[in-house]
Amino acid sequence: MFYIGIDLGTSAVKLLLADEKGNILNTVSEEYPISFPKPGWSEQNPEDWLKAVEKGMKTLTKDIDKSKVSGIGAGGQMHGLVILDENDKVLRPAILWNDGRTQEETEYLNNVIGTDKLTEYTGNIAFAGFTAPKILWVKKHEPELFAKIKKIMLPKDYINYMLTGVHCTDYSDASGMLLLDVKNKKWSDEMISICGISINQLPKLYESYECVGTLTKKYSEMFGFPENVKVAAGAGDNAAAAIGTGIVGNLACNISLGTSGTIFISNDKFMVDSENALHSFAHADGGWHLMGCMLSAASCNKWWFEEILRTKDYSAEQSPIKDEMLGNNHIYFLPYLMGERSPHNNPNARGCFIGLSMDSTRADITQSILEGVAFAIRDSFEVAKKLGIKIEKSMICGGGAKSPLWKKIVANILNIELTIPETEQGPGLGGVILAAVADGAFLSVEDAVSKIVKITDTVKPNPEIAERYEKKYQKFKTLYPTLKTTFQNLAVD
Repeated sequence: MFYIGIDLGTSAVKLLLADEKGNILNTVSEEYPISFPKPGWSEQNPEDWLKAVEKGMKTLTKDIDKSKVSGIGAGGQMHGLVILDENDKVLRPAILWNDGRTQEETEYLNNVIGTDKLTEYTGNIAFAGFTAPKILWVKKHEPELFAKIKKIMLPKDYINYMLTGVHCTDYSDASGMLLLDVKNKKWSDEMISICGISINQLPKLYESYECVGTLTKKYSEMFGFPENVKVAAGAGDNAAAAIGTGIVGNLACNISLGTSGTIFISNDKFMVDSENALHSFAHADGGWHLMGCMLSAASCNKWWFEEILRTKDYSAEQSPIKDEMLGNNHIYFLPYLMGERSPHNNPNARGCFIGLSMDSTRADITQSILEGVAFAIRDSFEVAKKLGIKIEKSMICGGGAKSPLWKKIVANILNIELTIPETEQGPGLGGVILAAVADGAFLSVEDAVSKIVKITDTVKPNPEIAERYEKKYQKFKTLYPTLKTTFQNLAVD
């Protein structure tokens, strides 16, 4: 049988076709536009996602026996607000995860409702990218549209809804809405009331590996698939990537260097850190996880190379950076190009270089960007350490993980062993695994992961380099607190 994983990303949807053993048979990517109507805003048209999925699905499966397609599972960008009217028409462009317009609503939730109450209701505090603040923003700034809302959903749930006609979401993705009582896996009545919505506007909740329905006749005919193709609830992209890289069970860890950067620590019990610096979310394996998310990771590289240096030859730019330079750079980079989430929760934070001098080279600046992202990831690791969690090794995935240099830098800054999965298709492979479990091909997510996910390489820290980076990190961690007031002042018109 064949299974299809959908990775609904920020810049493109990636579709993955695999057999029941997890062997990848084909991959297809379809891009779509993203708009920035105002500084700090980020939007996409959900219909563009659907068109890309439709086009990509046909290309992905054009050379196979379509009658053998048995399941579809999606992982998708989290937190985005998708709202439909009573006729299932999209009311406005989706407000994305990296959109920072909701500072006022976020402050209201954290300061007026209060972080203690939010933590009690949901297990988390408000972040600018979360869905609940976006609902409040629409309610205040677009009341005519707010009054027309019939359905509220997340990006990948819009795809599932169009494919199946079932208004659904999963616990992992719903965890990032600030509407879910994560510990008890149910919608929070208190948050629903605060946002001025009704539970009927929210999707039905499922575990990620549960079947939510089958293809509608329209899509069965469009794709040439059987109508009984099962569609799994799917997962938020980070949870899907964790499944795709084998991060299940208790205290396994994954680092993702995608557009955003994350650390993902799976857990068999619900935990909340006292500072609410890490997100406490449900996991796609049926348990929970802690997650730290920085808004700009590999996107910092993309900005530097493509927008500033006007090159796409990333390898050539990194090639001058040798081992003796690691931990000896005099430039620091704060990677807050879109504000920051974990652990600072500050949409006003901005990227900056510190330590530039007349002898600074192009390679020095490139190196500082790779290091700045890794240092920022370590900030979240430090929070986990305060919870008594000791991470000695981690999987690493995402586009940035294709760089041997960047993996070496991350391993040494965190001073842990990094393992590399056989495939870099984390969220897509996670979708395949969830689809296969939903179809009954495996007894559980853990069972599927043990048979499908394979490790191909390991990167170990060098004691001398790690020691140099330890000293550098102690300096790096003082920079944000020093500049916090400056960021606030710069944000005031």
